[in-house]
Amino acid sequence: MSEFRRGLHHVERAMGTVFSFDIRDARTPAIEAALRDAVAWLHHVDEVFSTYRSDSAISRLARGEIGLDDCPAEVPEVLDLCEQVGAATHGWFSATPDGTLDPSGLVKGWAVERAGQLLRAAGARHTCVNGGGDLQLSGEAAPGWRIGIAHPLRPGELCAVVTGRDLAVATSGSAERGPHILNPHTGTPAAGPASITVVGPDLTTTDAYATAAFAMGTGAQTWLEGLDGYEGLAITGDGEAWHTPGFPGTPCAV
Repeated sequence: MSEFRRGLHHVERAMGTVFSFDIRDARTPAIEAALRDAVAWLHHVDEVFSTYRSDSAISRLARGEIGLDDCPAEVPEVLDLCEQVGAATHGWFSATPDGTLDPSGLVKGWAVERAGQLLRAAGARHTCVNGGGDLQLSGEAAPGWRIGIAHPLRPGELCAVVTGRDLAVATSGSAERGPHILNPHTGTPAAGPASITVVGPDLTTTDAYATAAFAMGTGAQTWLEGLDGYEGLAITGDGEAWHTPGFPGTPCAV
């Protein structure tokens, strides 16, 4: 059973992973209520989008039991966002990566970003919402947020430290969950690097871009370097590293 603790730090299990909230603002009734709303939002998203729940709207839609007009408003919103990301990534992101409806590659980042917006609307200005290692950061924790990126090949070590304010950080890889990211052009597991981290302004797009960049494999660096407002760092399977010129952090020794 979850518990709200002093200092506005909270941990919640939802959507098959662990979410954490780190709010550095003064505690107010409005922010406390927004934190409860943000947690409830994550469970709502799970109820609507979980592909592991046979009664979720996305599962029923995939089976053809209901139409898009019968779904909660969040479903067409998310599917539209998936189409936008698919176009921006030249088809390397898809809500149907193996032919079956599954927008999971975008949903978590979108849910975390929306949770952060609920906190901001209540007056919180310095927050970190972490969904399974993908983060939406608002404001800064003096003298700034410092986010360690786990090395995919060396457990317990970091491959980089990202610094800054008002940014999103998302990492895709196979080190923890195995080959779970699919190449949407073939429907088979993607042959990406050991991990790739993307940094951008909003977690909805940043998280989806990290998934797409992993699926791209060797083409990811050129694609990321051509984007405005997004930067990346990758660790290859043989332990080498590359990063885009504007990557906002310090790569560690690899």
